[in-house]
Amino acid sequence: MSRQITYRWRLRELMAARGTFTVPELMPHLAEPGITLSASQVHRLVSGTPERLSLPVLAALCDILDCTASDLIPTSAENVRLRRTAGQDAPINLAARRPTRVRLTDEG
Repeated sequence: MSRQITYRWRLRELMAARGTFTVPELMPHLAEPGITLSASQVHRLVSGTPERLSLPVLAALCDILDCTASDLIPTSAENVRLRRTAGQDAPINLAARRPTRVRLTDEG
C-alpha cells in the first residue's frame, strides 16, 4: 500500500468569503507586512494553485484572511493499492507479446 496525499488551494474562496474579490484589493494587504509581489504574481496565486509558496507569503495570507494554513490548504491522504507488477500472480507469456516478423516481397 502507498499513501496518496492531495490538497486544495482555497485562496479565492476565502477571499470571497471576506469580501475581497480582485487582485488589486488584495495587493495593499500584502504590502502592509512587507510582501512585495507583482500584480501578475498575485494574480497567479489567486487564479491557480501554486507549486511553491514561501512561508512569509503563507503567513501573510493567513493573517489577511484571518485563517490558518489548514483552512487555506486543506489536505487529505488515503491508502492506494499499488498496481500489480509482472511476476506477482501469473507468468507473462512473452510469445503472445512479441511482434510478428513482416516479410517484404517485390510487387513486380
